[in-house]
Amino acid sequence: MSNDMDMNYPMVLIPAGEVALRDDRKKTEWSVQIQPFLLARYPVTADFYYAVTNQSPHSIDGNRKPAVNISWNDAIRFCNLLSRKAGLKECYSISNGGESIRCHWEANGYRLPAEAEWQYACKAGTVGYRYGELDKIAWYNENSGDGTHDVGTKEPNAWGLYDMLGNVWEWCWDLYDEQEYGSYRIFRGGSWAEEARGCGATVRRRSHPTFCIEDLGFRLARSV
Repeated sequence: MSNDMDMNYPMVLIPAGEVALRDDRKKTEWSVQIQPFLLARYPVTADFYYAVTNQSPHSIDGNRKPAVNISWNDAIRFCNLLSRKAGLKECYSISNGGESIRCHWEANGYRLPAEAEWQYACKAGTVGYRYGELDKIAWYNENSGDGTHDVGTKEPNAWGLYDMLGNVWEWCWDLYDEQEYGSYRIFRGGSWAEEARGCGATVRRRSHPTFCIEDLGFRLARSV
């Protein structure tokens, strides 16, 4: 994967459909229509991050382990950089010294998945809290040995996506609750440090877009 500079990072075509999201704090639920899109089979790995940026993430434990300690802003810049290198149209317009970021969903470049896209892809047509037995599909606090693991070493979901639960949390595009939390962004999926109950398709967490966390990475998406 370290020689992946042709930018053909393995991606899966996710079909159109519908997904139900909920906010347990506000006791609200809503449905989102999903258009077909591409989603990477794996979280962005440390070696791929380095190959694209020539910058080492703050914590690298191995080439095929997920890149972590990557802020939301870092992930946005990575997507634009990768799009430029691949000759694609950038998805993000960044202005006001990075304070204002707009997503151009029609662009063909790389981007973060929307929260609804992420959950829809994670479930892969299933209806339960998880798409499989947790120990078979995810690295979490009871089996991880207190660290990340190479991507793709647990069972994928029905659509061929690996590590959607466990290993590392994954940034999504969406604001969590702008009125209450301002610029805080959503991340999904659980991690190597998370308890079993936190590794589910509907679990929502949040963090400031400038924060770097040791069990938080990201996954690439593209519009089609």
